[in-house]
Amino acid sequence: MDFGFSEEDDAFRAEARSWLAAHADASCDKRTWERTLGAAGWIGLGWPEAGYGNRTATLTQQVAWAEEYARSGAPGRSGHIGENLLAPTLVAHGSDEQKQRFLPPIAAGAELWCQGYSEPGAGSDLAGIRTAAVRDGHRYRISGQKIWTSLAHEADWCFVLARTEPDSRRHHGLSFLLVPMDQPGRIEVRPIRQLTGTSDFNEVFFDGAHARVEHVVGGEGQGWRVAMSLLGFERGVSTLAQQIGFAEELGRVVRGAVESGAVADPVVRSLLVRQWAELRTMRWNALRTLGGSGDPGSPSVAKLLWAGWHQRLGELAVRVRGAAASVGPADWSPTAPYELDADQQLFLFSRADTIYGGSDQVQRTIIAERVLGLPREPKGAV
Repeated sequence: MDFGFSEEDDAFRAEARSWLAAHADASCDKRTWERTLGAAGWIGLGWPEAGYGNRTATLTQQVAWAEEYARSGAPGRSGHIGENLLAPTLVAHGSDEQKQRFLPPIAAGAELWCQGYSEPGAGSDLAGIRTAAVRDGHRYRISGQKIWTSLAHEADWCFVLARTEPDSRRHHGLSFLLVPMDQPGRIEVRPIRQLTGTSDFNEVFFDGAHARVEHVVGGEGQGWRVAMSLLGFERGVSTLAQQIGFAEELGRVVRGAVESGAVADPVVRSLLVRQWAELRTMRWNALRTLGGSGDPGSPSVAKLLWAGWHQRLGELAVRVRGAAASVGPADWSPTAPYELDADQQLFLFSRADTIYGGSDQVQRTIIAERVLGLPREPKGAV
């Protein structure tokens, strides 16, 4: 591994830290914040091409930006799906017209995107999708349902994987469509209320929703190839920024253990040290991967590592708090909802870490078949 930060990277980091200190405001409206980022050129740093209103940065500079952003207390991003998933996919597979139409608004923070992949019967097994898109002249009519769609209630556009070839099966006959969300009566978004009380995910129902023929990415019937390419962009520099957040959560759990006296328990101390050591290991593994290890199983290994780690941290957070972690605020009322505290949210939300983004079972199968060369799992096996 040869991954280090140069003087130029340090100067870039200082610029990013200074700008964030001057502009970051956690209370800022997310759309306003996206436009602020875009106006300063901070959106699209990782794109392989410039010229869309973005500036590009080296890999190490992207890491510096991601880490400084995570430390700054800036608002959570609502434009990351367009910036980090769709944009690189359009650069790789989109037409010149598609790139010119969609990349500048993403770089400006003017258009937000969501991802229309998972369905009630096609989550980890994405090839089983049933949402259909029927060609009707110069457009497609889309019917079906997507689920666990992050930020669908805020998005202007959705990239949808749909079946455009009738009676096709599995990964054949799929297309990657760019669909405007502002279609009253044709698209309905229903928030999914989670255990945490929040509704970041949604069900999305398409009832004859329209997508233009020229907004098929990669060509009709090539949706699986494009969709898998997009998933390759899902884990990268953002993993290191995620670990900054993990470190802050771990620090809070350590402080909670000291305040509650749980740190006197040698088992708790051992668990805290283990969490710290594993987080350091994950960082070095992420840097090794970004440094060009070329291992096709690296994304799956990373997902297995952080999902289990974060879930154990959530369990540890409530353990060190004791009984206090299981009750609400002093002014709780059975007739009104209340806000969960940070440890309670961490525990409840992290239960899903080993499922979303590809379950642990799926990641192990990828490693077994694509890296270790083991026999494929029989279809229909339980």
